[in-house]
Amino acid sequence: MATYLDDILAAHRRAADDDTRSLSRLIEQATAMAPTVSAADALTAGDRLAVIAEVKRASPSKGELHANLDPKRLAATYGEAGAAMVSVLTDEAFFRGSAADLAAARSGFAGPILRKDFTVSPADVCDARLMGADVVLLIAAALDDAELADFAALATEVGLSALVEAHDETEVERAVEVAGASLVGVNQRDLVTFQVDTARAVRVAATIPDGVVAIAESGVTGPADARRLADAGYHAVLVGEHLVTSADPTATLAALAVPRHAR
Repeated sequence: MATYLDDILAAHRRAADDDTRSLSRLIEQATAMAPTVSAADALTAGDRLAVIAEVKRASPSKGELHANLDPKRLAATYGEAGAAMVSVLTDEAFFRGSAADLAAARSGFAGPILRKDFTVSPADVCDARLMGADVVLLIAAALDDAELADFAALATEVGLSALVEAHDETEVERAVEVAGASLVGVNQRDLVTFQVDTARAVRVAATIPDGVVAIAESGVTGPADARRLADAGYHAVLVGEHLVTSADPTATLAALAVPRHAR
């Protein structure tokens, strides 16, 4: 039986196969853009847990999360509340996001922006830059070693940071050794079942080397989760559903910025 991840990747790889644009032209356009904002600097400034706040309309497992989401207004609200970075879902078919959502968020937030999507081709990397993102997501479980290395190198070439997402110790090792990642995210959501294991990030934390910015993703539902992850050594948490469904995202976000310990 096909899983969520199987279906999503198959759709994205079909789209990549149908993409007839010139890669060299995309790279030329991407490298000509203005410099990006440093994600690493934003996520490690200060002595509190950094929050990557997500603009997310829906998910395959939960359906619609925010019926009238305004990406620009929400991103601006996140910025005013102290978000270090904003993540924007751009997948249309499964998460109801779009490149337009990222552009709107970009106009409302001055800090670094992550294009949250399923990167499966060099064109996807370039598109992240052309959309106005500062960071591209590379999911270790979705890519082989050659793709992981090539896409990370291309991200650097076009001026992007790469956030390499892992789900276990082996994928953390691939992120560091294969991709040379300086930003590693540990996703507590299993992309096969879409279930959350809230102990996953703590288990995996010790395998992330010193000098790498460590980010815990998914399953953060309040200050207690944030404190547990900060104590495990994470620099930042990426929070989506908990924020977009909150009646007061400003207060909800501020409560997550707990003191953290140096790695």
